Amino acid sequence: MSVKILVVDDERNLVKLIRSYLEREGYEVHEALDGNAALEKAHSVEPDVVILDWMLPGMDGMEVLRELRRSSEAYIIMLTARTEEMDRIVGLSAGADDYLVKPFSPGELVARIRAMLRRPRGLPGGAEAPLHFGELTIDPARREVRLRGEEVDLTALEFDLLAALASRPGLVFTRGQLLERVWGETYFGGEHVVDVHVANLRKKIEDEPANPRFVRTVRGVGYRFLR
Repeated sequence: MSVKILVVDDERNLVKLIRSYLEREGYEVHEALDGNAALEKAHSVEPDVVILDWMLPGMDGMEVLRELRRSSEAYIIMLTARTEEMDRIVGLSAGADDYLVKPFSPGELVARIRAMLRRPRGLPGGAEAPLHFGELTIDPARREVRLRGEEVDLTALEFDLLAALASRPGLVFTRGQLLERVWGETYFGGEHVVDVHVANLRKKIEDEPANPRFVRTVRGVGYRFLR
């Protein structure tokens, strides 16, 4: 079965260029030129990957991203002309898996998609039994997390990050190791993406994100999960 990719951008020439590169790789490509059309197409096509422009007419890319994350576990790459670090952090915190700043190389985009697809969603190591840590339960088979019995709404990437950390309680993971396990060994971005997602994860599973119970920082090294 071919991988389905949805390209969302109002620059028709750019969409055409991206499409030519992706189809050359054997991917099934679908297009949308605005946010509303993107959501409709995503609902009907159920893409594996979404390439999403930040600046869209009508509903912008961030709104589309948030709506997609309510129902889709597709890998999402944001395209942006914004170079400010805070803008990238906002996109990653909202559930994007990666971003590319315009102008970019279509070849690099293809390489990043390949790397993502080599990293299937799910708990590293293939464990299926629920993991219980006091009031926190992680269920890999259902891809659910519950805190005091209430389901926690995590993005797919946040779940993968938590699952990776919880797979070896007490073990210190460097940022590089987490990038390799969660984002894939050929991820092109910087290690700061790990810090962004850890901060977002803590807001959802910690009573005091500034004084975390589960996901602890090991200064100068990375993170570890405590039982």
